Amino acid sequence: MTVHLPRPARLRPVDLLRLGLIGPRTRRLRSALSALGIALGIAAVVAITGISASNQAHILERLDNLGSNLVTVSPGQNFDGAEAKLPETAFTMLGNIPPVERISSTADTKAHIYRNDVVPSSQTNSLRVLSARLDLLATLRGQLDSGRWLDRSTERLPVVVLGHSAAKLLGVTAPGGQVWLDGEALTGAWYGVLGTLKPNELVPAIDDSVFVGTPQAMAALGGGRTPSTVYLRIHPERVSDVQEVAAATASPAQPSLVAVSRPSDLLKARKETSTALTGLVLSLAVVALLVGGVGIGNTMVVGVMERRGEVGLRRALGARQGQITLQFLIEAVLLGLFGGLAGAAAGVSVVYGYAAVQGWPVSVPAVWVVTGPAVAVVVGTLAGLYPALQAARMSPTGALRAA
Repeated sequence: MTVHLPRPARLRPVDLLRLGLIGPRTRRLRSALSALGIALGIAAVVAITGISASNQAHILERLDNLGSNLVTVSPGQNFDGAEAKLPETAFTMLGNIPPVERISSTADTKAHIYRNDVVPSSQTNSLRVLSARLDLLATLRGQLDSGRWLDRSTERLPVVVLGHSAAKLLGVTAPGGQVWLDGEALTGAWYGVLGTLKPNELVPAIDDSVFVGTPQAMAALGGGRTPSTVYLRIHPERVSDVQEVAAATASPAQPSLVAVSRPSDLLKARKETSTALTGLVLSLAVVALLVGGVGIGNTMVVGVMERRGEVGLRRALGARQGQITLQFLIEAVLLGLFGGLAGAAAGVSVVYGYAAVQGWPVSVPAVWVVTGPAVAVVVGTLAGLYPALQAARMSPTGALRAA
């Protein structure tokens, strides 16, 4: 007579999933708190990378609007520390460089500006009165806040255009008013306000400046023909080449006394600073993930101890060690997965909210949205591996006796 031994029971994936959900369903608060640590870590990773990416997109958008191909040529310092001067021919010589697409300049005057004629002469608010070429605003890609810019009909008249900060300090909110210009060896006079400018992020120095037409500055304000700053718009692919020769071109005799800069480098420096800060915060997010993993491991260890009776009964009914291991391992994986999905959703929400407040374009790295829950699953698996193996090694009689 042949005796057929019963085959070991095999659990389907659906059965394993149901077993893995026993712990989260019966201990909801504890499971939620365990998953919360993982969720916070993933949310921090997604939020920080998303905010950083949105900030970088905002900076690149500003660079595209302002143009990263602007180069500024200005006087350097003499050996005694005093400011040097550009030659009168600097403007013409720089304009002859082939990759230069547009060129403009400003020049110093001897005038100071005041709200009215009773303000003490010492209270200049550090505002500079400069003569400006008519194409300066177009070269800098500046924008008017109100009024209009200098043109052929107004460059010889006693009128000014105020930078953004200058307009605030002088209390000018709209064109049409008057300000007082005076200075050493100059006769004070009232000048009409022709317009005001919006802030210029690329060249913030113009925000504290007051602009007068070149003919008017030379005739009444002691302005000269020597430029104080020359602005060059260069072919985007030739910026570095022009930077290398600009000093020698502006002043062949003393190129070391000429300062050449690229204002957009300041914005790029902000981007690098933001990236460094992002690395620091991501390190803290990794710590949060580790803490979340420890929380899941602790929950699983306690769960195994509390469910020794269940483990002993299942082992007595024929459950194998591998099935017990999978049951608790799946529970840990599910906790990690729930925490990862919740964290990714929370991180994306934070990015959208923060970008909306700042007025930035939203940029959420898809790789982190996908990788975040995957990392959480790995953390949950590693955290639940030891408790799962511990549960599988319990003997049926020992587990039932300790229950």
